[in-house]
Amino acid sequence: MKKVVKFGGSSLASAEQFDKVGKIIKSDKDRRYVVPSAPGKRFSNDRKVTDMLYGCYALAEQGEDFSKELEEIKARYDEIIQGLKLTLNLTADFQEIEKNFKEKAGKDYAASRGEYLNGKVMASFLGYTFVDPATVIFFDKNGNFDAEKTNEKMSAKLNKIEKAVIPGFFGAKSDGSIKTFSRGGSDITGSIVARAVNADVYENWTDVSGFMVADPRIIKEPKSIQTITYAELRELAYMGASVLHEDSIFPVRKQGIPINIRNTNAPDDDGTWIVESTAKKSKYTITGIAGKKGFCCVNVEKDMMNSEIGFVRRVLQSFEDHDISIEHVPSGIDTMTVFVHEDEFISKEQAVVSELHRLAKPDMLEIEADLALIAVVGRGMKSTRGTAGRIFSALAHANINVRMIDQGSSELNIIIGVENRDFEKAIKAIYDIFVETQI
Repeated sequence: MKKVVKFGGSSLASAEQFDKVGKIIKSDKDRRYVVPSAPGKRFSNDRKVTDMLYGCYALAEQGEDFSKELEEIKARYDEIIQGLKLTLNLTADFQEIEKNFKEKAGKDYAASRGEYLNGKVMASFLGYTFVDPATVIFFDKNGNFDAEKTNEKMSAKLNKIEKAVIPGFFGAKSDGSIKTFSRGGSDITGSIVARAVNADVYENWTDVSGFMVADPRIIKEPKSIQTITYAELRELAYMGASVLHEDSIFPVRKQGIPINIRNTNAPDDDGTWIVESTAKKSKYTITGIAGKKGFCCVNVEKDMMNSEIGFVRRVLQSFEDHDISIEHVPSGIDTMTVFVHEDEFISKEQAVVSELHRLAKPDMLEIEADLALIAVVGRGMKSTRGTAGRIFSALAHANINVRMIDQGSSELNIIIGVENRDFEKAIKAIYDIFVETQI
């Protein structure tokens, strides 16, 4: 078997954590390809190395002295190296970073050095081959990830290496400049590596034992999810569940490689398995609940709207012309509602309203703010009667007014709109009826 293992920043924040990770890797000979993040926080008010690098580079950009800040970053790595009793010396690497900072190599370059350096430490610690992602992960000149070129080059490289460390989070553009994925992108790197080596399993090690049915900041000690499909994960991740970067499923999904979310601090826990499809039934009707605050909606009314060809297109064009992404568009015979992110919309609202009147000529237009969207997701909902009814019953019992409901044709999820102030209360009510009481 071949396993790709990715470790998050909290798993690699100190020499003690590195030691735990080393024992996990060495306990299974199939764990051959390792993807490390940059060191995270060692304690609650500590700083992540990536944030330290951003701050350091900001000084360099302004032409200010950043030597003290860079020395603090070096001290973080030296502390880990000394704690592990390694002979590795990163002085030359930091001299190169200092030079490139002075030459203003870019924020992506600055941010990527956290993973790059941690990869060198990890390779030295394990005795594995270090592979620079800039030589095997590619972006085009516009900064778009080139999946096929990456897979071809990385497969050719790693097929010749028995055991390797490939730092997460970054690659390079065609001109050689460093390009990073979005924050949390080490998850994506792990998935890319798993596809390239045709791994049997992609293990993603973090500081929690997999996914929970609901956010533990809202629900005290929520139940865990044993198995979740890629499609369910996409819905939950999109609506705020943040254990795994939502884009990390695409490379492995193509080849049916399962992802196993594991806990570095509780390595014997089974964690959560993310799979393409499964015959295993969820313990509950739903798989998970997730949501976000900070939406607003634009309600558009026009008599005979349903018979006016191109009406919906003209409404949506008003948002597209102002670079505003749309979340949901529930509609009726003479009405349609457009849900958008409030912070994206608020500064452009009057320009959008003006264009809506010009293009669509509505009879009435109304904007509502301070709304939240909640996704109730589960493959079990399709074969269970009355799921929507139970959701509405739970919310009504909690005196919560539902402002919107939208169910996809796949019956995999139901999106509910409520006021921001009712967000936590709504999630508690839904969790209670499906998980705690299971009425």
